[in-house]
Amino acid sequence: MENDATPVRFPTKVTVLLRDDLEVWQALNVTAFLAGAVTAAVPELVGEPYADADGTAYLPMLGRPILVMQGSKEVLTAARERAAGRSMPLAVFTADLFATGNDADNRAAVRAVAAADLDLVGLAVHGPRNAVDKILKGARMHP
Repeated sequence: MENDATPVRFPTKVTVLLRDDLEVWQALNVTAFLAGAVTAAVPELVGEPYADADGTAYLPMLGRPILVMQGSKEVLTAARERAAGRSMPLAVFTADLFATGNDADNRAAVRAVAAADLDLVGLAVHGPRNAVDKILKGARMHP
């Protein structure tokens, strides 16, 4: 087993920002969907497959941490505007998506609403650390 205690500082950051009024099941669901979006968009962030000592193979995971933060509806709206203004890779999850049951309906629900009017409950952003920090101004770490 490899064990290097040297902390790793990644050049980019992946962060999920959740609205602070979500039920636990909603926060977990939104986080999973948004982490999947980043994984699909930036496959080079995926690490190598896992295996246990018995040789059982497991799927690879993201090879870096995902920070999970929270904020008010206003914080999410401002973060989306800043990310879009900087052309940062961005994934969104709106309240409407809790009522849909498939990817096509999810995309249609987002497409039906102007960007400024999206009822955001979560977003994910990936990019240079300092840019992500500026985009997420006003957010705090999720408890």
